[in-house]
Amino acid sequence: MVKMKKLRIAVIGAGFWGKNHIRVLSELQQAELVAVCDVNKQRATAIAEKYGIKPYTSSRELYKKESFDAVSICVWSTELFKESMEALNAGKHVFVEKPMASRVEEAEKMLETAESAGLHLTVGFIERFNPAVVRLKKAIDEGEIGQPVSATGKRVSKWPERIGDVGVVKDTAIHDIDLMRYIFEEDPVSVYARAGSLRHRRFEDYAQVMLAFPSGKSAFLEANWLTPYKVRRLTVTGSEAIITIDYITQKITIETSNKTLIPRYEWKEPLKLELQHFVESVLNKNNLIVTGLDGVKALKIAEAILESAEKNRLIELSL
Repeated sequence: MVKMKKLRIAVIGAGFWGKNHIRVLSELQQAELVAVCDVNKQRATAIAEKYGIKPYTSSRELYKKESFDAVSICVWSTELFKESMEALNAGKHVFVEKPMASRVEEAEKMLETAESAGLHLTVGFIERFNPAVVRLKKAIDEGEIGQPVSATGKRVSKWPERIGDVGVVKDTAIHDIDLMRYIFEEDPVSVYARAGSLRHRRFEDYAQVMLAFPSGKSAFLEANWLTPYKVRRLTVTGSEAIITIDYITQKITIETSNKTLIPRYEWKEPLKLELQHFVESVLNKNNLIVTGLDGVKALKIAEAILESAEKNRLIELSL
């Protein structure tokens, strides 16, 4: 019997989202979870005991003592660059959570390092793996809504306790920034945005954004941490129909001039699909659905949004 090839992987950061990475990786047949690293020793130890892995509080110590292939990095945004560079320089394939880095220059350095070393580098744009998004993209590609004209993304909710080092644009809206590039298969050429802070002292907690694309398409994004309930919705308008998805329920609706279609599908966990893809891509040396370049471009757009809001003017983009 041939033994299944497994990817040995460690998780850096066992907080709010890192715990989910650890849970999912422990469930994947082709992954072997070997260690967890977190600055909180008590948290690292508790997680390690639960999953039967090694606990660390220093990633440098982890790289010295353990033998493995890849890391999943789920630390604060301001620490993503540092931890990613340590991993890449240690020869590890990297899954780094969004927004990839706190600045474009850092993200570009990460991409350059990964490419030079021949290592996989992907960014946690989880919505690309949401089954509803996959179906929406397929419907558009197969001409079910005619020619796409515009898209509107709404990602709003109440204040998230986990946030503290970036604002709503880089933490939340960046998902929709990436998706608009993915759906339209082109980069925006300009951005105009309004943003501000009502409850956060350091960062913006609301933003409204318009992205213009070279083909004439437009994208409208709304993101905030002010709405008392969570909304995660995407609508794409085409020449023949309108398609809407709910990211949370994965419900999809297609409306034409004479009918409304609401097909039923089994709900699947996007994070499991995302991490499974990363594991398989590394093991089989396949291309990634989300690349480091995708992360760099999304971060460039996010920074242009913030610049537009600050200067109250249109910002031209060259990606």
